[in-house]
Amino acid sequence: MADNTMGSSTFIHPTAHISDNAEIGEGCKVWINVQIREHAQIGQNCIISKDVYIDHAVKIGKGCKVQNSVSIYHGVEIGDDVFIGPNACFTNDKVPRAFSTEWQVTETHVGTGASIGANATIVCGVRIGEYAMVAAGSVVTKNVAPFTLVAGNPARPVGMIDKAGNRISDASPNNAQQSNAQQNT
Repeated sequence: MADNTMGSSTFIHPTAHISDNAEIGEGCKVWINVQIREHAQIGQNCIISKDVYIDHAVKIGKGCKVQNSVSIYHGVEIGDDVFIGPNACFTNDKVPRAFSTEWQVTETHVGTGASIGANATIVCGVRIGEYAMVAAGSVVTKNVAPFTLVAGNPARPVGMIDKAGNRISDASPNNAQQSNAQQNT
């Protein structure tokens, strides 16, 4: 790894595989068996836990916590202070075929302060709004409005939350319609 990719307060476990062309912010902790590919950008003070895969050119903001065995593929951009639970997975191909030679990356964006629960799958092409929360095991196939809690397969709005993640209301018909309208844009 190039000397200019990390500062003295950054910890990189000796089993981590980090491209010389990746950027790791000051104060990050990168744990056992992590792979970070070329041109990935990780902001300051992030924790990248055991067995995480970060594909090339992925962007992760500052203060994020990426838990064990998460896969983040090319085309994903993650804002600041995002929590990603264990075994969550992001996709990047809308029509995956092993034999396709002309597939295209479909981008996904996760807003500041959002939380993604364990084992959630984020299907490419969605936006997860600021401080939204995706329940464990959910499959996100449409946009998630800011401050909205979604759950299920497919994930649907089940409540509204505050910045701290506390549920402040159930998903009312108005809130659900607003979330669905934003999901379809």
